[in-house]
Amino acid sequence: MISQAAINDAVAQALQSSLCLLAGPGQCRHVPFTFTPAPIGAATLAQMHTIAPLLGSLTQQLADNAELIQSVHAPLATGDPFFAELLSMHEELHASAGGLPRLPLLLQRSDFMLDAGLDPRLVECNSIAAGMAPFGDRMQRLHAYLAEHWPGEYGQLHSVNPGRLLPNPVTAAMAKAIDRAARDPLLWSGEDDPGFLMVVQDVEDNLFDQRLLTQELEALGLRTFRRTFRQLHHELSTGPNQSLLLAGCGRIHVVYLRAGYRYRDYLATDLDSRRCCDALRATRLFIERHRVAINATVAQQLATSKRMQLQLARDDGSLLQALGFNVSEQALLRSVFVPMRPVDELSAEQLRQEGSTAEWVLKNQGEGGGHCLFDADILARLDRLDAKHMQAWTLMQRIHPTGRGRETLVIRNGTAYPVLGLVSEIGLFTAHLGLQPLAGSGSATGVLGYLVRSKPPDVLEGGIHSGFGAIDSLFVEDWAATGADAVARP
Repeated sequence: MISQAAINDAVAQALQSSLCLLAGPGQCRHVPFTFTPAPIGAATLAQMHTIAPLLGSLTQQLADNAELIQSVHAPLATGDPFFAELLSMHEELHASAGGLPRLPLLLQRSDFMLDAGLDPRLVECNSIAAGMAPFGDRMQRLHAYLAEHWPGEYGQLHSVNPGRLLPNPVTAAMAKAIDRAARDPLLWSGEDDPGFLMVVQDVEDNLFDQRLLTQELEALGLRTFRRTFRQLHHELSTGPNQSLLLAGCGRIHVVYLRAGYRYRDYLATDLDSRRCCDALRATRLFIERHRVAINATVAQQLATSKRMQLQLARDDGSLLQALGFNVSEQALLRSVFVPMRPVDELSAEQLRQEGSTAEWVLKNQGEGGGHCLFDADILARLDRLDAKHMQAWTLMQRIHPTGRGRETLVIRNGTAYPVLGLVSEIGLFTAHLGLQPLAGSGSATGVLGYLVRSKPPDVLEGGIHSGFGAIDSLFVEDWAATGADAVARP
């Protein structure tokens, strides 16, 4: 469709921009990416920019309600060992009436898809390890580069409607939000440069994205460190006024978890003295009992679970009202919730009678890609589930996204593949410290920036790691429409 020279230059620019994943010791590969951005209407984007900060506030309101967190997730205790562990950790942390000294820092990514009516629908909210913000930033720059350096090839595949590539300074915005949290008067008195600790997985292929963020933080004067839970088991201690100390590195003011959302992040059989995971579980509890800003707390992680999403989808508005949202805010939030059903002994028979498996997705409580079942696989799994595991699964009405009208290219492993009907998942980043938005760290709407992942319409798994997704950016059509300028203004 376009010259090999353009493809080679695009790949070289992606590699130079650190749009990379680790492919082995001393090796990297570029992330899959699109040659042209995803078009979106200005009014639709403005609607999402209004709702995303509300979703951030909702997560923190839910996280602050310990009784609600426990009651909603109690049915998972017998059927999902990991969530049983999270619930136990949450109960242990919140058993004391005195409260916890840590400050909950919420760096949330709310993921949307546009259904066939061009209305945004919420796929999920991510409170823990909501990464790839720097990749979204660099991808927008890559599309701007291709538009300038390869205008002919770019124009063949680009939207024919007038508009503008949406700016995405999300790396700087997120770094500013973290910096503001680190310098909160409750944590920092100006005595030294604030310390930032990123908790990472043992084997991490996404470290380029992570390092782009830490480089931005270092430019703001933060001292940055990377450690696994296993390393922290031996390296954390308590300083004056319940401060958190990292061995040889001094005081830590912000802890950012890029691990901890899966059971194997806590496995350390050689360290466990009583039962599986007790050593590294204790490390996470130790962090929350110190005067430090944390993303994400155990409460925040539970507040964005599939189980809580089910609770919100089935709410008639009374829960949102009890949490303090006014009528207008309730309507906005409920407009993006997708219908969901709990799973029980009758679910399989109900789907057979309705003949509607194509209209549903079966999800477990896992985070990341690879946790969804579709079509015939739904009934096959439901037929095998025993009663104690059913509560760990939910049925979510399937979103039928609008595909891109023009054929475009996805570039993977240096090769370009033409795709018709490419569909996109749009994640918007927001920041809160406790219940307060970290204003001034993003656009005028309170959104820090965005991440777009696009996939072919016939592909079920669209993750960058686990599926066939590609990093993308946004092209706003009808730029002059109401709200577009506010969305893009830094």
